[in-house]
Amino acid sequence: MTTTARFVPVSKLPEVGTTIFSVMSTLAMEKKAVNLGQGFPDFSCDPALPALVAQAMTDNYNQYPPMPGMPQLREQIAAKIKNIYGHTYDVNTEITVTAGATQGILTILLACVHAGDEVIVIEPAYDSYVSSIKLAGGVPVFVSMELGADGYTIPWGKVKASITDKTRLLMLNSPHNPTGSVLSVDDIAALSDIVRDNRVLIASDEVYEHMVFDGGRHESLSRYPELAERSFIISSFGKTYHVTGWKVGYVTAPAALMAEFRKVHQYNVFTVNTPMQVGLAHYMSKPAPYLALPDFYQKKRDLFRAGLADSRLRLLPCAGTYFQSVDYSGISDMTELEFARWLTTEIGVAAIPVSAFYQQGKESGIVRFCFAKQDATLQDALQRLQSI
Repeated sequence: MTTTARFVPVSKLPEVGTTIFSVMSTLAMEKKAVNLGQGFPDFSCDPALPALVAQAMTDNYNQYPPMPGMPQLREQIAAKIKNIYGHTYDVNTEITVTAGATQGILTILLACVHAGDEVIVIEPAYDSYVSSIKLAGGVPVFVSMELGADGYTIPWGKVKASITDKTRLLMLNSPHNPTGSVLSVDDIAALSDIVRDNRVLIASDEVYEHMVFDGGRHESLSRYPELAERSFIISSFGKTYHVTGWKVGYVTAPAALMAEFRKVHQYNVFTVNTPMQVGLAHYMSKPAPYLALPDFYQKKRDLFRAGLADSRLRLLPCAGTYFQSVDYSGISDMTELEFARWLTTEIGVAAIPVSAFYQQGKESGIVRFCFAKQDATLQDALQRLQSI
């Protein structure tokens, strides 16, 4: 044993390596491929937003903000939720600004989940969920979505059957990454029936809340008092305002739940950078940017789907998010990772294998593209994909 090896701790996440997003982005850069893998825009945000942040710095908003976040930002968050979803959150006790949605998710789990508690995860699922559950000492319990002619759906009967006396929390995500599905009113009714007579909490990841298409409505759990009273709801300014690198989001929850959340929040991040909070608060005073977002991204979705309509890739439904999944089983019997690597290396377009969103790497012959890109980027990618 080397001297260094003597001091390496026993890993809390022994199965975790480099994320698939980093792997595919690195390969895309190496091969000079169009990167439709990792989920971030390649276009700039509204220049008014960084100008507001710069002004906040000039105005000396450069010291620690209050631990829950700047009051003016929490006020804007509360006003938006009230206006769109009809739910009133207390600005002082029920809203906390976080260092992105991922930190919010980890904090929820650390605050609520004790050793041995079970957490239901609906797969395919965003990759941070399971690792965060394990870091909290919890046990993930997996339920797979079902894929039919109408896309991915949640089998609520299986979710109900997965609940035991040890179930502490249910992870939800809508609009859903990576499938692009969204919860319907019927889904909300099924969920309500399942949790009505138990103490299961809900963590509802709603970071793509402003990306629901074709006139659909985002069914935030905050719309439904029976669900809101047991739910932490997570959202992201990075996704809404095209500033993913800023890593600013927020979590809302009833006061009793938020009190526990803040106990952890104050020790794992304490608070979030001040000038960006001030800039975001000023920018949020005008709702037009987020109200226009569904139309903005639907145009990109429609452009991308139209470009693939006559290709050999079969389009899956996309009701929300900025992700489009495709079935390539009519082209190849390669594994999803093999196909994604082939696409990147030989065709020059990077994608993410959906198998990466399953704990056991379930193979379905599906990869995911991100269409949060300039139209010229999408046209370049489409020209390459049409050659398959």
